[in-house]
Amino acid sequence: MKTILSYLRPHTPRVAVGVTVKFSAAVQELLLPLLLAHIIDDCVPAKDLSGVFRAGGLMLVMAFGAAFCNITANRMAAWVSMDMTRQLRRDLYQRTLLLSQAQLDRFSVSSIVSRLTNDTYNVHQMFDKIQRGGIRAPMLVLGGLVLTFFQAPPLALVQLTVCSATFFAIWLVTRQGIPRYTRAQEAVDTVVRILRENAAGVRVIKALACQGRERDRFTAASHTAKEAEEAAGSVMAAANPLSDFLLNLGLVLVVLAGAALVDRGWMSSGQIVAFLSYFTIIQTATLGLAKLFVKFSKGVASARRIEEVLLAPEEQRVQVSEDLASPGPELGMKDVSFSYLGVEKDLDGASFQLCKGKTLGILGPTGAGKTTLVSLLLRLYDANQGVVWVGGQDVSTLGREKLRGRFGVVFQNETLLNDSVYENISFLRNLPREGVIAAAKTAQAWEFIETLPGGLDARLDIRGANLSGGQRQRLLIARALAARPGILILDSADSALDYRTAAALHTALRRDFPGVTLVVISERVASLREADHILVLEDGVISAQGTHQELLHACKRYRRMAELQMGGLE
Repeated sequence: MKTILSYLRPHTPRVAVGVTVKFSAAVQELLLPLLLAHIIDDCVPAKDLSGVFRAGGLMLVMAFGAAFCNITANRMAAWVSMDMTRQLRRDLYQRTLLLSQAQLDRFSVSSIVSRLTNDTYNVHQMFDKIQRGGIRAPMLVLGGLVLTFFQAPPLALVQLTVCSATFFAIWLVTRQGIPRYTRAQEAVDTVVRILRENAAGVRVIKALACQGRERDRFTAASHTAKEAEEAAGSVMAAANPLSDFLLNLGLVLVVLAGAALVDRGWMSSGQIVAFLSYFTIIQTATLGLAKLFVKFSKGVASARRIEEVLLAPEEQRVQVSEDLASPGPELGMKDVSFSYLGVEKDLDGASFQLCKGKTLGILGPTGAGKTTLVSLLLRLYDANQGVVWVGGQDVSTLGREKLRGRFGVVFQNETLLNDSVYENISFLRNLPREGVIAAAKTAQAWEFIETLPGGLDARLDIRGANLSGGQRQRLLIARALAARPGILILDSADSALDYRTAAALHTALRRDFPGVTLVVISERVASLREADHILVLEDGVISAQGTHQELLHACKRYRRMAELQMGGLE
């Protein structure tokens, strides 16, 4: 909680003012029973009507003053909690962007979404309620107990015993509630994950008639989340009934003892009325605290989940280069091995070199390790062993921006924004329109962009639903080219293109970007045959490498793929 509490420090002056205003309101509320006792014991027996009006008028002023102070303090509390949550959500989002891909895999995207939405909301509610009721309620309880000791010490002892038992019961309930709310939030993560998967794959789900199965899967996850929430709620639900029972028991004891004291003349009628008023104030404040502890339990559980992300260690630090005198190739690997789960190697002993301006082709079946190899070049993950070079330097010696600023990348299943064509290519980089148009022409996208209503300013539907698969793919290629990268990675970027368009794309790339180092991942031999160096991957191992002609002679698998795909060999 220390990290979360630090977000309150900039608002300390405003919180202090709010506490002072709340204290003023509590004092005014606590003085009301004393004035009532004065009217009953002093003014009414003396038939002092003017005294009744003076005391009554003062009570009215204090009642309005307490209400005004409470409203003002509540508005200040709302502002502080909203601004604090805004900063917390901003920092959580920025920290999420700095997480390594391995850390994101461990947290999961659905959990990150839940922490940015549900958990920050729970923290907001906790701090808002604490500032509103967590300050006023203890003041009323403590102040009421002190004043009741002045009124009737024996009855005050009864009141103190009841309050102590009530707070102990609330503490026990809260202690059991926090871990249950943590499990409930984890169950919500699963619901969010299923929703994201269904939203992204809605077309596939409908095409394969899987609506019933996905409905059952969502229902099961929702039911699990409901049960987890009910388990937490069933524990926290005991707080209010326990408080009510103890406080009502105390009220009965106070009334019985008070009646006996008044009957014997040891207390006046005004004193017992004042005492009962204080009892009501203390009872109301204690019940408010019981409700507050429900918000507190949720808030603490959510704060811990947020802190897990905020305090996550930086895994991909920039290392100091020990051998700047002997730079490596533009792109390359030496004895690189990597495993996602640490059990079986997803890439094993990979070694290759590529000079600047050349083209690297990566060929292999699904799951062979093609995208894994590229992810290591981008340092989305760190290799378990071996060295990865980019731009002649070990990637571990390059800063995040310096490294990834070299690349233009087209991954499979990238997202298009619900925005204009220009913004989808510029991708919030404020690139000049001339450069965007040039990139679109190279990517063979300009011919269909011109036909759209509005051209570059035409708005795309969510995920580019108003475009064909080939059109979406060409826009993504244009996005990667728009910043004129030194290294361009195309991960199955021509899979939705016909052979004519794919050939035109590769010709345009070499014409318009003659110095670019190109990495092409494909399952088509035809897309890689012009590459300067081709890697053939099988089960995470580079089984063969060389030019197209060299592989035709030396690699049976490559030759077989060429025969099947190209209908014979040259």
